[in-house]
Amino acid sequence: MKKRIVSVVFAGLILAALAAAQDTMKKEAPPKPAVGPSQALLESWNDVGRKLIAMAEDFPEDKYDFKPVPAQRSFAEQLLHAAGANYFFTNPAMGLKPPAGEDPKREQYKTKAAVVEFVKKAFADGAAAIQQKGDKGMNDLIVDPFSNQQTRVSDMAWGLLEHSGEHYGQLVVYYRAAGLVPPESRPKK
Repeated sequence: MKKRIVSVVFAGLILAALAAAQDTMKKEAPPKPAVGPSQALLESWNDVGRKLIAMAEDFPEDKYDFKPVPAQRSFAEQLLHAAGANYFFTNPAMGLKPPAGEDPKREQYKTKAAVVEFVKKAFADGAAAIQQKGDKGMNDLIVDPFSNQQTRVSDMAWGLLEHSGEHYGQLVVYYRAAGLVPPESRPKK
């Protein structure tokens, strides 16, 4: 009986020592190096884009013109505004003129499929601009069309990224007001 107890205690000590050794190895492993500025921006850009695209694809088409209150934009108009604003970064970053108007018109994008395609394209175009600029191009100067002031490519991109995040938050409210659960809030499978 004593031998069995001693064996169990000894086995437990060995397992504890192995677990401690693994934790030590994890802590002693050098941290991964930081990604470059353009890669950090690209990852965030693509993450917000992924969320808005998921909403655009998921929200029922018969509710695309839903507004929580009459004075607000519809669900589709929110998506068009958020995605369209990206071109105030993408166009100047690529040496093109900014868009003539702030919001793409709903009449131009009559179906859910058309809105989804526009949102996908707007984020893909922005991602391509970030990739093309790379780390060296993040400090290039462009003119902010809203303030008529020079700004860095990275600063303009981060500003439009934050703008998209604000609209993502608004669209979460649209989901809830319509009695729906947004894709990011659903239990993960």
